[in-house]
Amino acid sequence: MNINTNFNKLPDYYLFTEINNRKKTFEQAHPDARLIKLGVGDVTLPLPRTIVDAMHQAVEELAHIETFRGYGLEQGSRFLRHAVIDNDYKPLGINLDIDEVFISDGAGSDLGNLSELFSTNNRVAVLDPVYPAYIDTNVIAGRAGEWINGRWSEIEYLPCTAENNFVPPLPKSKPDIIYLCFPNNPTGTTLSRSQLQDWVNFAIQNHSIIIFDSAYEIFIQDPDVPHSIYEIWGADQCAIEVRSYSKTAGFTSVRCGYTIVPKATGLNQMWQRRQCTKYNGTSYISQRGAQATYTPQGKAGIMHNINYYKHNASLFLDSLRSMGYQVYGGVNSPYLWLRTPDNLDSWTFFDLLLNKCQILCAPGVGFGKCGEGYVRLSAFASHETTQEAINRIKQM
Repeated sequence: MNINTNFNKLPDYYLFTEINNRKKTFEQAHPDARLIKLGVGDVTLPLPRTIVDAMHQAVEELAHIETFRGYGLEQGSRFLRHAVIDNDYKPLGINLDIDEVFISDGAGSDLGNLSELFSTNNRVAVLDPVYPAYIDTNVIAGRAGEWINGRWSEIEYLPCTAENNFVPPLPKSKPDIIYLCFPNNPTGTTLSRSQLQDWVNFAIQNHSIIIFDSAYEIFIQDPDVPHSIYEIWGADQCAIEVRSYSKTAGFTSVRCGYTIVPKATGLNQMWQRRQCTKYNGTSYISQRGAQATYTPQGKAGIMHNINYYKHNASLFLDSLRSMGYQVYGGVNSPYLWLRTPDNLDSWTFFDLLLNKCQILCAPGVGFGKCGEGYVRLSAFASHETTQEAINRIKQM
């Protein structure tokens, strides 16, 4: 038996596993400590009632012969795909066909599975810092090359730092696949319409495909920041957009998301064939819950939760800056990107917050070399916990 040896290239170290390991070690040594967890970007507020009721109704349907249903469409139920088009895209002036919308069990799955559409010798460009899954997926696919001095030899890294106002430069090479995430995870920063237009123009000129992760678009407040890449001229020719209900509607345990693959990209039929072969469809219960997010009551409940997290982010941003910290993000995103004081490296400051303040964050260097000297804080907490975290940092 021969195995995919690319798996052997993946470092044993994985950011969120390491964070969890250090958390466990701390908790074993300090069993009475009240740890504030701001490291992993997981929601904390309960689902809006109308969404839960819709899922209860879906469960009840499965208990009766008259309404029971088995396998659904691999592309997703028509009722949810129509709801996506009518609520997420038509208000932006974007017209989609129903067979350009694919429902899944979450953005994470699709971001990994999309790699299957491309040959091994395609060149990849990513932002730095970057969500680790984009890179690991391409390592497994055999596109990354070798791990040399903390970077993969065949991947082009595009620095996204305070020095360039977190606006990454266009690639020097002509990559076949470009991963963009805006509002950005981890930095919480965004691109304007004109800046995103530059990326679309580049992709069209160089026959590149942009995989656009817009999992945090609901947090956008700035009118000059697009909610979808398809608001940009030409994007339907070169971009695949991936979205999630995890952060939007609190579906981190429910699991549901969707991907838009326009026909003009030339990849729509390939993705449909891939889904028909390897995916038996998203849970009917999850899809009914997702459909309920578009009802008036669902929208109101979701925005209550989103505004709750936005308040936390704003409170963090104002308070940390008043203490003299350099902090970015937190306006169009639930994440704050904090520069460590006194030139401390990311893990040293991580340990300092953990041991002195009992606060768990995410070290920036875990997202790439350009993340060194930063940590990421999440606004997914209660108001009380957020204020307590601020008070502890002040005392430190």
